[in-house]
Amino acid sequence: MTFGVAAVNANGDQPGCTVLLTGLPAAGKSTLAQSLVARLLRAGRRTTLLDGDELRSLLSPDLGFTRADRILQCRRAGYIAGEVARHGGLTVCALVAPWHEAREEIRRPSSAHGAFLMVHVATPIDVCMLRDPKGLYARARAGVITNLTGVGESYEVPADADLVVDLASTDPGWAADAILEQLIALGCLEQQLAN
Repeated sequence: MTFGVAAVNANGDQPGCTVLLTGLPAAGKSTLAQSLVARLLRAGRRTTLLDGDELRSLLSPDLGFTRADRILQCRRAGYIAGEVARHGGLTVCALVAPWHEAREEIRRPSSAHGAFLMVHVATPIDVCMLRDPKGLYARARAGVITNLTGVGESYEVPADADLVVDLASTDPGWAADAILEQLIALGCLEQQLAN
Protein backbone atom coordinates (compact mmCIF):
# COMPACT_ATOMS: atom_id res chain seq x y z
CA MET A 1 0.00 0.00 0.00
CA THR A 2 1.09 3.51 -0.72
CA PHE A 3 0.38 6.26 1.78
CA GLY A 4 1.17 9.93 1.40
CA VAL A 5 1.24 12.53 -1.31
CA ALA A 6 2.08 11.24 -4.78
CA ALA A 7 4.07 13.17 -7.33
CA VAL A 8 3.00 13.84 -10.91
CA ASN A 9 2.15 10.57 -12.64
CA ALA A 10 4.63 8.91 -14.99
CA ASN A 11 2.93 10.25 -18.12
CA GLY A 12 2.55 13.74 -16.69
CA ASP A 13 -0.46 14.48 -18.90
CA GLN A 14 -3.37 12.89 -17.06
CA PRO A 15 -5.43 14.89 -14.60
CA GLY A 16 -5.40 14.23 -10.90
CA CYS A 17 -8.25 12.05 -9.74
CA THR A 18 -9.84 10.76 -6.54
CA VAL A 19 -11.90 7.60 -6.23
CA LEU A 20 -13.97 7.39 -3.05
CA LEU A 21 -15.16 3.92 -2.05
CA THR A 22 -17.88 4.41 0.57
CA GLY A 23 -20.03 1.83 2.33
CA LEU A 24 -20.79 0.03 5.55
CA PRO A 25 -18.05 -1.57 7.67
CA ALA A 26 -17.07 -4.97 6.16
CA ALA A 27 -18.72 -4.11 2.82
CA GLY A 28 -15.47 -4.92 0.99
CA LYS A 29 -14.11 -1.40 0.47
CA SER A 30 -10.52 -2.32 1.38
CA THR A 31 -10.59 -5.49 -0.74
CA LEU A 32 -11.91 -3.55 -3.72
CA ALA A 33 -9.39 -0.76 -3.11
CA GLN A 34 -6.48 -3.20 -3.13
CA SER A 35 -7.70 -4.81 -6.35
CA LEU A 36 -8.15 -1.41 -7.99
CA VAL A 37 -4.77 -0.09 -6.85
CA ALA A 38 -3.01 -3.22 -8.14
CA ARG A 39 -4.59 -2.71 -11.57
CA LEU A 40 -3.71 0.99 -11.61
CA LEU A 41 -0.10 0.33 -10.67
CA ARG A 42 0.18 -2.37 -13.36
CA ALA A 43 -1.15 0.23 -15.81
CA GLY A 44 1.68 2.56 -14.78
CA ARG A 45 -0.58 5.04 -12.97
CA ARG A 46 0.92 6.26 -9.71
CA THR A 47 -1.68 5.70 -7.08
CA THR A 48 -2.11 6.57 -3.42
CA LEU A 49 -4.34 4.44 -1.20
CA LEU A 50 -5.98 6.06 1.81
CA ASP A 51 -7.61 3.28 3.83
CA GLY A 52 -9.83 4.37 6.71
CA ASP A 53 -8.30 1.96 9.24
CA GLU A 54 -4.75 3.01 8.39
CA LEU A 55 -5.67 6.69 8.45
CA ARG A 56 -7.26 6.26 11.84
CA SER A 57 -4.18 4.59 13.33
CA LEU A 58 -1.53 6.73 11.59
CA LEU A 59 -3.10 10.14 10.99
CA SER A 60 -6.09 10.36 13.30
CA PRO A 61 -5.42 8.43 16.52
CA ASP A 62 -6.79 11.48 18.35
CA LEU A 63 -10.26 11.05 16.84
CA GLY A 64 -13.17 9.07 18.20
CA PHE A 65 -16.38 8.08 16.46
CA THR A 66 -18.57 11.10 17.09
CA ARG A 67 -20.14 12.75 14.06
CA ALA A 68 -17.72 15.67 14.30
CA ASP A 69 -14.70 13.34 14.54
CA ARG A 70 -15.83 11.22 11.59
CA ILE A 71 -16.31 14.33 9.47
CA LEU A 72 -12.86 15.60 10.50
CA GLN A 73 -11.39 12.21 9.50
CA CYS A 74 -12.91 12.67 6.03
CA ARG A 75 -11.67 16.28 5.88
CA ARG A 76 -8.13 15.07 6.54
CA ALA A 77 -8.42 12.38 3.87
CA GLY A 78 -9.90 14.94 1.48
CA TYR A 79 -7.01 17.31 2.04
CA ILE A 80 -4.47 14.60 1.19
CA ALA A 81 -6.47 13.45 -1.84
CA GLY A 82 -6.76 17.04 -3.04
CA GLU A 83 -3.01 17.54 -2.79
CA VAL A 84 -2.36 14.31 -4.68
CA ALA A 85 -4.80 15.45 -7.39
CA ARG A 86 -3.15 18.88 -7.53
CA HIS A 87 0.11 17.13 -8.46
CA GLY A 88 -1.54 14.94 -11.10
CA GLY A 89 -1.79 11.80 -8.98
CA LEU A 90 -4.65 9.43 -8.38
CA THR A 91 -5.97 8.55 -4.92
CA VAL A 92 -8.22 5.70 -3.90
CA CYS A 93 -10.00 6.46 -0.59
CA ALA A 94 -11.62 3.50 1.18
CA LEU A 95 -13.68 5.09 3.95
CA VAL A 96 -17.08 4.48 5.50
CA ALA A 97 -17.84 8.22 5.05
CA PRO A 98 -21.37 7.63 6.35
CA TRP A 99 -23.05 10.93 5.53
CA HIS A 100 -23.28 13.28 2.57
CA GLU A 101 -21.55 15.96 4.64
CA ALA A 102 -18.58 13.66 5.28
CA ARG A 103 -18.30 12.65 1.63
CA GLU A 104 -18.32 16.31 0.59
CA GLU A 105 -15.21 16.83 2.75
CA ILE A 106 -13.45 14.48 0.31
CA ARG A 107 -15.18 15.64 -2.87
CA ARG A 108 -14.55 19.40 -2.46
CA PRO A 109 -10.74 19.48 -2.31
CA SER A 110 -10.44 16.62 -4.79
CA SER A 111 -12.73 18.23 -7.36
CA ALA A 112 -10.89 21.54 -7.00
CA HIS A 113 -7.78 19.91 -8.50
CA GLY A 114 -9.05 17.04 -10.65
CA ALA A 115 -11.74 14.49 -11.29
CA PHE A 116 -13.81 12.83 -8.56
CA LEU A 117 -15.51 9.44 -8.75
CA MET A 118 -17.73 8.12 -5.95
CA VAL A 119 -18.38 4.39 -5.73
CA HIS A 120 -21.00 3.13 -3.30
CA VAL A 121 -19.99 -0.34 -2.12
CA ALA A 122 -23.58 -1.39 -1.43
CA THR A 123 -23.05 -4.78 0.16
CA PRO A 124 -26.16 -5.58 2.28
CA ILE A 125 -25.74 -5.23 6.03
CA ASP A 126 -26.61 -8.90 6.68
CA VAL A 127 -23.64 -9.91 4.49
CA CYS A 128 -21.41 -7.38 6.26
CA MET A 129 -22.48 -8.82 9.62
CA LEU A 130 -21.61 -12.34 8.46
CA ARG A 131 -18.19 -11.25 7.27
CA ASP A 132 -17.38 -9.09 10.31
CA PRO A 133 -13.58 -9.57 10.02
CA LYS A 134 -12.83 -7.20 12.92
CA GLY A 135 -15.72 -8.36 15.11
CA LEU A 136 -17.33 -4.91 15.04
CA TYR A 137 -20.90 -6.12 14.50
CA ALA A 138 -20.52 -8.78 17.20
CA ARG A 139 -19.32 -6.12 19.65
CA ALA A 140 -22.18 -3.83 18.64
CA ARG A 141 -24.73 -6.62 19.27
CA ALA A 142 -23.09 -7.22 22.66
CA GLY A 143 -23.40 -3.52 23.50
CA VAL A 144 -19.64 -2.94 23.63
CA ILE A 145 -19.82 -0.56 20.65
CA THR A 146 -22.74 1.83 20.63
CA ASN A 147 -22.19 3.91 17.50
CA LEU A 148 -21.22 1.44 14.76
CA THR A 149 -22.31 2.69 11.35
CA GLY A 150 -25.29 0.67 10.17
CA VAL A 151 -26.23 -0.50 13.67
CA GLY A 152 -26.13 2.33 16.20
CA GLU A 153 -25.29 5.09 13.75
CA SER A 154 -26.93 5.94 10.44
CA TYR A 155 -25.46 5.45 6.97
CA GLU A 156 -26.89 7.79 4.36
CA VAL A 157 -26.95 5.93 1.06
CA PRO A 158 -25.33 8.28 -1.47
CA ALA A 159 -27.86 9.42 -4.07
CA ASP A 160 -25.02 10.91 -6.12
CA ALA A 161 -22.78 7.84 -6.48
CA ASP A 162 -21.22 7.47 -9.92
CA LEU A 163 -21.16 3.69 -9.60
CA VAL A 164 -22.85 1.22 -7.25
CA VAL A 165 -21.39 -2.24 -6.62
CA ASP A 166 -22.68 -5.00 -4.34
CA LEU A 167 -19.73 -7.16 -3.35
CA ALA A 168 -22.05 -9.87 -2.07
CA SER A 169 -22.89 -10.72 -5.67
CA THR A 170 -20.05 -9.07 -7.61
CA ASP A 171 -16.42 -10.12 -7.82
CA PRO A 172 -14.04 -7.37 -6.59
CA GLY A 173 -11.97 -7.81 -9.76
CA TRP A 174 -15.01 -7.14 -11.95
CA ALA A 175 -15.90 -4.11 -9.81
CA ALA A 176 -12.31 -2.80 -10.13
CA ASP A 177 -12.54 -3.18 -13.92
CA ALA A 178 -15.83 -1.23 -13.92
CA ILE A 179 -14.10 1.58 -12.01
CA LEU A 180 -11.22 1.55 -14.51
CA GLU A 181 -13.75 2.09 -17.31
CA GLN A 182 -15.09 5.13 -15.46
CA LEU A 183 -11.55 6.47 -14.98
CA ILE A 184 -10.89 6.09 -18.71
CA ALA A 185 -14.10 8.01 -19.46
CA LEU A 186 -12.94 10.78 -17.11
CA GLY A 187 -9.56 10.99 -18.85
CA CYS A 188 -7.72 9.81 -15.72
CA LEU A 189 -6.40 6.65 -17.36
CA GLU A 190 -5.50 5.85 -20.94
CA GLN A 191 -7.37 2.96 -22.57
CA GLN A 192 -4.19 1.17 -23.65
CA LEU A 193 -2.75 1.36 -20.13
CA ALA A 194 -5.82 -0.29 -18.64
CA ASN A 195 -5.54 -3.34 -20.94
